[in-house]
Amino acid sequence: MTTENKPVPQSQPLLEVCVESFQDAQIATKAGAGRIEYCSALALGGLTPTPGAMERIGDIGAPCMVMIRPRPGNFCYHADDVSIMKREIARARDHGAAGVVFGACNGAGGLDVHILQSLLAECRGLKTTLHRAFDQVADQVQALSQAIDMGFDHILTSGGAPDAQSGRHQLAQLRALAQGRIGILPGAGINAANAQDILRATGGHELHASCKFTNGILPEDEGRTRVDPGRVRALCAAMTG
Repeated sequence: MTTENKPVPQSQPLLEVCVESFQDAQIATKAGAGRIEYCSALALGGLTPTPGAMERIGDIGAPCMVMIRPRPGNFCYHADDVSIMKREIARARDHGAAGVVFGACNGAGGLDVHILQSLLAECRGLKTTLHRAFDQVADQVQALSQAIDMGFDHILTSGGAPDAQSGRHQLAQLRALAQGRIGILPGAGINAANAQDILRATGGHELHASCKFTNGILPEDEGRTRVDPGRVRALCAAMTG
C-alpha cells in the first residue's frame, strides 16, 4: 500500500458514530452523524455486521466504515481468521461501504504488520481505519510510523488511555508526529461535555463516539447497545459550538 490517499483537512467538525444495527445507523445519521462505523455486537467491542446488515449500507444515508472483526477476544489472528476477514472486506465493498475498520496484534506488544499488509491489499477503493488494537501496543510512536508506511487513512485511538479525555495529550503528540500523513481519530468516552476540550487539545476536527443510551434501558433491550439521538445531537452541537 502507498500513502498517497490521505485524509483531506475539513473546515467543519465531523462526528463518526459506531452502531450495531441498521436501525441505529439511520437514527444516528438523522441526528447529525457525518459518518457511521457499522458493526454488530458492540457489547463485545464490535464485530463484523451480518450479511443482511451489510446489504442495507446503501440505505443509511451517510458514509459507512464497516468493522472487520470475525470474532470477539484478542486481536491475534489465525490464518483462518484472516481468510474470513478478506471475504468480509470484499462483501463490504460490494455493498457500498466507504471503508473498513480493522486491526491485528502480534502477541508481543506490537502490530502484526504481516497480517495488516495482507488485509490492506484487499482494500482497493476503500478507506481504511486501524482500530483500537493500536491502544494495546507497547510503543505507539513505532506503531504510528508502521500504520503510515502501510497506508492506513485513520487510526482510531484514545492515546492508550482508558478514554480520549485522559489521553488527549498523547493524541495531540500523535497528531503532531503524523504531520498530516494519517488521520488521528479520538475515540472512547467522548460526549458533549468534553468534545471541545478534546478538539482543542488535539487540534483535530473529527471525533468517534457511541452516543449510547445510559439510562432508561427497557428490559427487552438488555444486552443491546442503542444509539441515543439526543446524545448525537448534543455532541454535534458541542463540536461546532
